[in-house]
Amino acid sequence: MTKRILQFFVKKAVHLVLLLIAVATLSYTLVSYSPIDPIDAYLGPSILKISPEQREVIAQRWGLDQPPIKRFSKWAKQVAKGNLGKSTIFNEPVITVLKKRFVTSFWLMFVAWLLSGGLGFILGVLAGAFEDSTLDKSIRLYAYTMASTPTFWVGIVLLTVFSVQLGWTPVCCAWPVGSSEMEATFFQRIHHLILPAITLSLVGIAQITLHTREKTIEAMHSDYALFARAQGEKDLGIAFRHALRNVAIPAVTLQFASLGELFGGAVLAEQVFSYPGLGRATVEAGYRGDVPLLLGIVLFSATFVFIGNTVADLIYMIVDPRMRKKWSAA
Repeated sequence: MTKRILQFFVKKAVHLVLLLIAVATLSYTLVSYSPIDPIDAYLGPSILKISPEQREVIAQRWGLDQPPIKRFSKWAKQVAKGNLGKSTIFNEPVITVLKKRFVTSFWLMFVAWLLSGGLGFILGVLAGAFEDSTLDKSIRLYAYTMASTPTFWVGIVLLTVFSVQLGWTPVCCAWPVGSSEMEATFFQRIHHLILPAITLSLVGIAQITLHTREKTIEAMHSDYALFARAQGEKDLGIAFRHALRNVAIPAVTLQFASLGELFGGAVLAEQVFSYPGLGRATVEAGYRGDVPLLLGIVLFSATFVFIGNTVADLIYMIVDPRMRKKWSAA
């Protein structure tokens, strides 16, 4: 068993390294051939005040005067040593920017992830337990509507209703405008977190709800469900006492596998709410040509999603007795 676990982690580590190499190579190639000039994007309108000599100095300082392959080789050696370079728009090491921004984004994504997983699972079980009922049709209507709705549109609607019209939630940011991150209280942070988290979770609920509903319907038509029904047990009791565990396994896997979509949704939600997290930093890095930061975020997000999928595999083996038996026998 211990040997199998060790082999599992070694295999995952090798896959992670190969994945990062492929992602880094492809991302650097795309960025190198991007039509956006990093110097023009960084300076903006101030580019008119810069002389050709000053522009050449900036290009030399950033290494843009060298061929792309040479720049990639130099950047890859730095990354191998744990140095992701220096952000041009924040004037800080990329690792420092990632740490600061991820702390802000983490709570947003964590709350949205918990809400979408918990509520989506409950709604899916209820819809599957009462197939073709009014409750099932209502839940399906909501799920299909949210599944086809862009995250940014949901965010704009909620922002207009609850922040602009009703004034219940802040219009923007992760803490009050005019105060620093250190000055914000815990309740002020929660107040600013509510609307972006609800936006992300409303869209994320749809996928887990529809998937759980299908698995619950399969379980409700199984032999053990028919036997329990013949013994006089109600549909809701069958769903929560007998089918829940079988439905939970694929739901947990799907929830962890959705971390990539959650990360992509956070980029849009943070942009709508001006939330200073990793998603907004991604947009700023793209607009202003901050190549080191953009590549750092790409590598970080790839690692983040890979770790989420690895945790899903581990939980699958813990929850599913067939997988535990297979590993113990090996």
